[in-house]
Amino acid sequence: MTTWFAERVGTLDWGKLAPLRLRARAVAEGVYAGAHRSRRRGPGVEFGGHRSYVPGDDLRFLDRRATMRHGKLLVRQFETETDRGLRLVVDASQSMAYRSEEAPGAKLAYAALIGAALCRVALASADTVSLDFIGGERAPPLPAMGGLEAFDRLTEILAAIEPSGDASTSLPLLDTALDAVARRSRRGTAIVILSDFIDLPEGAADRLVALCSGGRVVVGVRVLDPVEVTFPFAGPVLLRGSEGGAQVETDGTSARAGYLSALAQKMASYREKLAVASSK
Repeated sequence: MTTWFAERVGTLDWGKLAPLRLRARAVAEGVYAGAHRSRRRGPGVEFGGHRSYVPGDDLRFLDRRATMRHGKLLVRQFETETDRGLRLVVDASQSMAYRSEEAPGAKLAYAALIGAALCRVALASADTVSLDFIGGERAPPLPAMGGLEAFDRLTEILAAIEPSGDASTSLPLLDTALDAVARRSRRGTAIVILSDFIDLPEGAADRLVALCSGGRVVVGVRVLDPVEVTFPFAGPVLLRGSEGGAQVETDGTSARAGYLSALAQKMASYREKLAVASSK
């Protein structure tokens, strides 16, 4: 499905959202930065399965019943409360530059604000934070970092990003970004994808699901413009695609129901696939 817009998409417009550092700090202060659970193994509070005994293992965790049942020495494993890395993946393709008259800022500006606030919360929990982009210009990746320096560096990169790239027709644009994310993300990493999830290419959901392997957690955060949510157009309207260069003339009133239904179905597909992958 391609999203159509009634206005031309230009460079990133921060609108009323800047300065990013101050806004992100204000948002982060209202978020509860509680403890979270990783899948690292060791003595802890919740049973997490068995593994074969190796010399040097603590004999207190030897499971006699399981050993007798399977005919070999088995040690109980437990899940522990520990730090988890946060990897932000920001969609900086051209569609994320869109800003309608009703919106305080472009979609990419909102994604940057959410990402920076999550960074602040993660750093307050002593986690590391890293950053990658789908498309975009002046979008260098940020390796895993901790401390206040990480927040300053991340907000500096996000404030300078320029939207670029046609993700709707370029599967390599998405693959390049996600391949890098997979290589850099260790076990237990929480990967947060910030995107409109509209102009990503066919098969994007399956590629996001692949990131869930190795004990990683993938979370999708959808960022839409008010016009995309409500489709307020009425009567004859000329709509232009933000990516792909297509345009169509239609009646806004009669097209609204079909558009909103397709929008909901697309996100439901992402949600279902990610939910199934996370439960395995």
